Amino acid sequence: MYIIKDYKRLKAEENSRLSLNWNLNRELSKLNYRIHTDAIKTNLIPPELTESQISYTYASEADLLNVVLFGKTAKQWRDENSNETGNIRDQATIHQLLVLSNMESYNAILIQQGKSQAERMKLLHELAVQQMKTISSLDLVHLPCVVSE
Repeated sequence: MYIIKDYKRLKAEENSRLSLNWNLNRELSKLNYRIHTDAIKTNLIPPELTESQISYTYASEADLLNVVLFGKTAKQWRDENSNETGNIRDQATIHQLLVLSNMESYNAILIQQGKSQAERMKLLHELAVQQMKTISSLDLVHLPCVVSE
């Protein structure tokens, strides 16, 4: 009985750590999203746009990243997962959130450089593929946890 209780305790502890890591990566993604939206605001939104057009520009850029990383827009994901809570990014893995965070920063740089959306999509896809391959090849189980308990 002691072994079963200890096993359950260890599993709960492991899940807690994984949850903390996921939350940390989600927060990093949110911070980088601010860098991303500031680049959009400064470089892609002329003052004469309506509120609706401005919203569309932000959504279009967010969906550019979604398509590159997840292979679908936020709306497509919602339509396919109507019973899920949250959004496509809330359901992402730790690896995907890390790559998304990097993509947001890189896309902000590419926007500032004046690259077209098509050019940025190609470059972001290359980045995502390369980073996902690298991250997938790592033995992350044996790396120390970055979040202290």
